[in-house]
Amino acid sequence: MSRTKPGRRLVHETWGDHAALLARHEGGRDGSVGLVTPQVIDVATPNDPLVLESGERVPHVAVAFETYGELDASGRNAVLVCHALTGSAHAAGRHDAHDVPGWWDPLIGPGKAIDTRRSFVVCSNVLGGCYGTTGPTSLDAQSGHPYGPDFPRFTIRDMVTVQRRLQDALGVRSWRAVIGGSMGGMQALEWALMHPDAVKGIVAIAIGARHSAWAIGLNEVARRAIMADPAWQGGRYPLERQPEDGLGLARAIAMLSYRSYDSLEAKFGRERRPADADALSSSFEIASYLSYQGVKLVRRFDANTYIGLTRAMDEHDIAAGRGRLDEVLGRVRATALVMGIPSDVLYPEVEQRRLVEALPSARYERLVSPHGHDGFLIEYPQLAAHLRRFLTDLEG
Repeated sequence: MSRTKPGRRLVHETWGDHAALLARHEGGRDGSVGLVTPQVIDVATPNDPLVLESGERVPHVAVAFETYGELDASGRNAVLVCHALTGSAHAAGRHDAHDVPGWWDPLIGPGKAIDTRRSFVVCSNVLGGCYGTTGPTSLDAQSGHPYGPDFPRFTIRDMVTVQRRLQDALGVRSWRAVIGGSMGGMQALEWALMHPDAVKGIVAIAIGARHSAWAIGLNEVARRAIMADPAWQGGRYPLERQPEDGLGLARAIAMLSYRSYDSLEAKFGRERRPADADALSSSFEIASYLSYQGVKLVRRFDANTYIGLTRAMDEHDIAAGRGRLDEVLGRVRATALVMGIPSDVLYPEVEQRRLVEALPSARYERLVSPHGHDGFLIEYPQLAAHLRRFLTDLEG
């Protein structure tokens, strides 16, 4: 079981009967971790507020997280898995028999690449998220209303600070590895620099040392799409009536950058769907797909959260305030595995290769995929082989 320090509040949501509990600890016969429960813990209180990189204080921070496997007596067999922009703490297993598995379920579990028989695996929703961790949708105790656009600006480093507090609360002495793709990779890089004594290895997938003008520009267009929606109301919309059209359009913009020319051409080409009576509607399947992806995100995500997280990504620059980039990377003591995707148009492979050239102890591996940036959520066999080898080497 995970352990918490005295004085921290650990809340377990209703989960089910003893059979479900057994499934969580023993794992499924198919290599799954079985049924899991989301957990929430306070890592900042009015007596111990979170001080952001900007200097602002957040008096209360709750963190939603999941754990898989058991923490050993040394407290050093832990692996932190960090999610991407619209991800959550639900990385593996199922919440109930009918739930979809976690977003990296093929990689996490007994006997899998991130082996829960050997590692205590933690995945938490980031600061500023909308899946249980304090963010724009959380209640501001001072106003009695959700923070909305008044939630303080935060950074990737602030996310790591919150994760560090969670680490302490769980009794983890150090991480065997911190692993993440995209925004999760940003967190992994920051862990190596902010807490070098707490991290033995990092895995950074499909990310660079700093956000490029290209990536910032795409995020800016997506944010403008949200803010152009009349329902935006300066970010002070009721949670049940958020700017759906704008958020859906932002998602469509992002989806085009997450995939590649070859991937979309192979999947859709010039395929059409049945004619629509609306003369302004597109008849192409790619348009229908983008609309569908927007609807899906609107049902599960929040517009203010999207804006806050993309701004944090745009601020990503591991050299900021630390010195020249190559010198900063040269100070990283953790062993690194860096993975890039040749078809990634959002974070081109050259960005990962530059990381490897400057990091003192790093190995580069390619994820060969036609699917662009989303390859790190698709190419499970390749990911499994690289992660298994890297984690095994770290144990040696």
